[in-house]
Amino acid sequence: MSQFSSMFNGLARSFSIRRGKNPGNGDGREAAEAMAKDAKKNDLILRSSGFVNIDGSNNFASVFSKRGRKGVNQDCTIVWEEFGCQADMLFCGIFDGHGPWGHFVAKRVRESMPSSLLCNWQETLAQASLDPDFDLESDKKHHRFHIWKHSYLQTCAIVDRELEHCRKIDSLYSGTTALTIVRQGDLIYVANIGDSRAVLATTSDDGNLVPIQLTVDFKPNLPQEAERITQCKGRVFCLHDEPGVHRVWLPDEESPGLAMSRAFGDYCIKDYGLISVPEVTQRHITSRDQFVVLATDGVCDKNATESCYSNSKVETLEACLN
Repeated sequence: MSQFSSMFNGLARSFSIRRGKNPGNGDGREAAEAMAKDAKKNDLILRSSGFVNIDGSNNFASVFSKRGRKGVNQDCTIVWEEFGCQADMLFCGIFDGHGPWGHFVAKRVRESMPSSLLCNWQETLAQASLDPDFDLESDKKHHRFHIWKHSYLQTCAIVDRELEHCRKIDSLYSGTTALTIVRQGDLIYVANIGDSRAVLATTSDDGNLVPIQLTVDFKPNLPQEAERITQCKGRVFCLHDEPGVHRVWLPDEESPGLAMSRAFGDYCIKDYGLISVPEVTQRHITSRDQFVVLATDGVCDKNATESCYSNSKVETLEACLN
């Protein structure tokens, strides 16, 4: 099990766009990977249990991962402070692997997704800035969201395609979910593939913490998910010894039995309704918002969203882990 929390304090600093030439995809990816290496050297990237709170930053991020009862811990996480060398940007994500090679798939996606997203975001932004009618300041919130959404859609398609052709990892019957957020100033962008959950803790008028779920748990029995799967000839049903646990199955086999409807990898069933397309949303952060918890289904399935929150931040984290 793993969970991530990020606390947002103070006013967000402004973000300025520098207009310039759009590099080729290869050059852009190399530049993004170089930024990741530099960030790691400067202790701006966290990939294991611990915390990040660099001098001068308004962010505090903590990560905790614990092996469950199933054997190998297939969850992994990442926090990248000053994402893309931007002082007001933070990237974080959790990846929940499944299948025989799930832990390798999760780590592969964790390593490739941030730099790919950064590359696509920079190129999308550069292309938009070349449009003479484009004015980021006229409707900053609207333009930023569509730039991030387009970047995420491109990134997830690229990451899934690269994973399929990776000879070192057998992802035919293995895959991973991916839940990531980008904080840019006073906005957060959430991209979700799978059944992990993002929950925002905000303060009510009476001073208590109130949970707001930011994501949808993409389970196979959701009407729109089940419809897509059945239209693609896949099947959705529960096993007799698992009532209430809906899984995705091949047309003529009781395999692979995935408990989520979106994931990277799992190419045995990609033609039968499983997709790696993220749902991308945004939210404006206010002074009432205290922190966000990103948690895999191992946490969420055992603790209702409401039970993850209390008046003590310490109790909040303990509730998610117990």
